[in-house]
Amino acid sequence: MEFRSAGSIDEALVWLTELGDEAQILAGGTDVMIQRMRHEIDPSVLLYIGGLVELTGYATNGAADFGALTTHRALATDPGVAAAVPALAEAAATVGGWQTQQVGTLGGNLCNASPAADTAAPLLVADAQVELTSSTGVRILALDEFLVGRRSTARLPNELLTGLSATPISPGTGETYRKLGRRSAMEVAIVGLATRLTLAPNGTVAAARIAACSVGPRPYRATDAEQILEGSRLEAEAVTEAGQALVESAAPIDDARASASYRLRVLPGLLARAVADCRARIERDSS
Repeated sequence: MEFRSAGSIDEALVWLTELGDEAQILAGGTDVMIQRMRHEIDPSVLLYIGGLVELTGYATNGAADFGALTTHRALATDPGVAAAVPALAEAAATVGGWQTQQVGTLGGNLCNASPAADTAAPLLVADAQVELTSSTGVRILALDEFLVGRRSTARLPNELLTGLSATPISPGTGETYRKLGRRSAMEVAIVGLATRLTLAPNGTVAAARIAACSVGPRPYRATDAEQILEGSRLEAEAVTEAGQALVESAAPIDDARASASYRLRVLPGLLARAVADCRARIERDSS
C-alpha cells in the first residue's frame, strides 16, 4: 500500500482525480486505521490530508462554519461552538476518549457514515450543509442528502469534504444532545438524540427539530415527531405522542451493544428528557 501526504488542497484534489476509488482519504485515522486492521477496507493508496491546516477551525458569519479537519476536542471546548450549536459541542465531547477527540475530525466522522455517528444528529437539527470540492469546482449538499446509508455517502471519488455550515440557534431556542451508552464515556451510542426547540412568546413551539442516530441505517430527522410538537405547549400528551412517532420512524437492529427492542423502548424517555432540557435552557437564557 502506498502512502501519500498532501501538502495542499490542490495537490490532494489532483491525486483524487488521478486515483479515484483506489485512494482512501486519511485524516485522524480513528476509523480508517481500525477498518484497515479488520480488513474491512484495503485501499491501494492512503491519502493523508491531516496537515492541511486551512481545513481546520470554526467561524461565524451568519452561519456557523467549520473546516472539515476541525477536531472533536476543538468542537467540545470552543465557547463559540457551545454558544452557536450547543448540541454539536455536547456530541463531540462524547466521541470516544480525549485521545480520540484530539485527533478525530468532524469531516471524518461524517464521511465514515456510521449509523451511530454522534455529530450527525446535532448537525441535522441545525440544517447543516457540506462543502464538497473537486478539481472542477465546489458542490454544496444538505447533510441529509450527503448521508446515503451505512458507510455510504454522496461524496464522489474525486471530491474532498472541505467544510460544513450549520444554522446557529436563535433567541428563544434551546437544543441538546442526549446519548445512551453502556458507559458514560468512550462508548458508541446505543441511541443518540439531538433536539432543537424554539418557543414563541406565547409559549407554543414555533419550530421543532429532532434527529436520531444508532436506530437506523443512517442518522435521520424525525419529521413526524417534529410536527406533533410544533404548535403545542409541550404538554405531556404532546411529548408522549411525539415519542411514539419517533419510535415508529426508527428501524434499529440487534447488535453487540443492544437489541432493537431495547432501543425502541428507550426512545420516548430520551425524547422527554431532551425536551425538558431544551425548555430549561430557553428559560435560563431568557431570565
